[in-house]
Amino acid sequence: MLKTSLAIAATLSLATAPFAAQAQEADPTVAAEAEADTRVFTPVNFDVTEDRENILLLDLSNGERVSIRLKPDWAPNHVERVKTLTRQGFYDGIIFHRVIDGFMAQTGDPTGTGTGGSELPDIAEEFHRMPHVRGSVSMARSASPDSANSQFFLVFYPRFNLDENYTNFGRVIANMAAVDAIERGEPPANPTRILQASIAADNKPVPAMPAPSVPDAEISVSDLNAPIGN
Repeated sequence: MLKTSLAIAATLSLATAPFAAQAQEADPTVAAEAEADTRVFTPVNFDVTEDRENILLLDLSNGERVSIRLKPDWAPNHVERVKTLTRQGFYDGIIFHRVIDGFMAQTGDPTGTGTGGSELPDIAEEFHRMPHVRGSVSMARSASPDSANSQFFLVFYPRFNLDENYTNFGRVIANMAAVDAIERGEPPANPTRILQASIAADNKPVPAMPAPSVPDAEISVSDLNAPIGN
């Protein structure tokens, strides 16, 4: 089973305001959680020269660099997890193992199967109202809301059914065309790979692209019988 189960959660609306107030009084946990959520949802800054501590750079095997604005004001724990793993080199060399045309590209599993993660513990959900639009970067999870670990996905087209069901923690702010070019498949036959993930503030250079493999020339019988030169 793939790590991510992109299921649509049903929501129940309360009929009246008094009933809502009554339910809140009956369940103090709900009231405490509502009061505790003091996040301020600031707009996405698309300037790649500003707040470089919160820009994730993905150098891909298609020769492109993608810039992602991380949003700690939306999901502080998820942003911190991605930054920690990035600085550990965890994402370097990992493929996009699940790429669905018109939907999203998923990565972050070192096994490349969709079932793996990091050695760090799973983190609790940080769902919020910011929509999953084109370029959104969100954390993958299993059936449990609190099962996010290392895998994340980049959204090709708006998917509002994911809102408040998956933790949206960032947005592509440069080179969305490179995201569009990620090889499709589950898994792709020739998957796109993250050569290097880095935080912009660390000023890591773009890694050298690996040289394309060149097949060995065929050796004929005449070659084998030819005299060895000096």
